[in-house]
Amino acid sequence: MDSNPKYWIMRKMSLTKFVKSDTLWMEGRNMPTKNPRLNVVLEPSLYNALTGLAYREGVSLSMMARDLLKEALEIREDVYWQEVAKKREETFSYEKALSHKDIWE
Repeated sequence: MDSNPKYWIMRKMSLTKFVKSDTLWMEGRNMPTKNPRLNVVLEPSLYNALTGLAYREGVSLSMMARDLLKEALEIREDVYWQEVAKKREETFSYEKALSHKDIWE
């Protein structure tokens, strides 16, 4: 058993191995990379589902997670604009509205 503490974590009386990456750290600064990095902690069931999706799609686990995050953000954006449109629709008044002709002439 490795006695180096950076490789082992004590959790509820069981040891779980983890890997600490030093490859993106250089001289006290983050090493320049094309895209920022993000660490995410997942429940086993979510990790298994994500792994299965990535395998079926033939992409890496990180690419599948990135694509799902993009989709989720797009959905949230759509919901936001729906709410904005609904509020505007509720306050819309035909009497105050300009016609197409009024706007373009």
